[in-house]
Amino acid sequence: MTQTPTVRTPAQGQAHARFTVPAKHPMVMVLGSGDALLRVVEKAFPDVDIHVRGNEISAAGGAADVALVQRLFDEMMLVLRTGQPMTEDAVERSIAMLRASENGGADGPETPADVLTQNILSSRGRTIRPKTLNQKRYVDAIDKHTIVFGIGPAGTGKTYLAMAKAVQALQSKQVSRIILTRPAVEAGERLGFLPGTLYEKIDPYLRPLYDALHDMLDPDSIPRLMAAGTIEVAPLAYMRGRTLNDAFIILDEAQNTSTEQMKMFLTRLGFDSKIVITGDVTQVDLPGGTKSGLRQVQDILDGVEDVHFSRLTSQDVVRHKLVGRIVDAYERYDNENGK
Repeated sequence: MTQTPTVRTPAQGQAHARFTVPAKHPMVMVLGSGDALLRVVEKAFPDVDIHVRGNEISAAGGAADVALVQRLFDEMMLVLRTGQPMTEDAVERSIAMLRASENGGADGPETPADVLTQNILSSRGRTIRPKTLNQKRYVDAIDKHTIVFGIGPAGTGKTYLAMAKAVQALQSKQVSRIILTRPAVEAGERLGFLPGTLYEKIDPYLRPLYDALHDMLDPDSIPRLMAAGTIEVAPLAYMRGRTLNDAFIILDEAQNTSTEQMKMFLTRLGFDSKIVITGDVTQVDLPGGTKSGLRQVQDILDGVEDVHFSRLTSQDVVRHKLVGRIVDAYERYDNENGK
């Protein structure tokens, strides 16, 4: 996209910008079906007049808003040049990232195009990629560090992105196996008292991990990989006494580990392995009086080399928009009630 020089009228504080969309990009890709993407931009910038004529888009309004609209369309074009379509959600997230950068709320060189075009894994006709700046930084941290903690509310992609990185590492032969674990806290990990075989006992607690695996791998290959030990899904209690070499290990729902369990798990780390620990410290299901290992470990390992804490917020929720609002509402309630 090329942009004509912005002309500003100081008396009114107005700015004007014009964008020309190259002919090789149909306008429907930029504006969306039924102008859906354009409506997202217009809603986000109600004080900017945006007009489309042919392959030209013009904007007029306050200088700061017009500058942001200009940056937004430039970022959209960078994404479209990669062959990836823009969606309403992607436009909304791009606007949020640009505004955060403008207000000093986001540091670093990343742009919306950097975030939205970073592919982690392509499987079964779909591509898994980060959707927010914090998600991108989380994924980048997994590449750079041996132990990464992904801490944030439900729906922020903590576990899903970690599993995508695990499958990517396995497919590129960076590791020889994937180990997925979570505490079966609802059963008190006293699995011997539950009816059925081992797999029948642990299945309800590990089912979310299986579901994510089915999104990322050919479902027919998963039983074979599990039978060979290439992928292991087991409750946390089964990690005790082991040293895990050449593996990508994910501990999910880590807020439900005790301090002792967290220490036990972290010391399972072997050579050529990587650990990602995910959890939400606001959803602890431990019995009263038991300290969450995930809460405590943030103080214990703060500043330790090659250990990284990635913190995600309601702004990184990639489920229904209402989920983010629900998370914010609960956080306000807890703050007001001293929880």
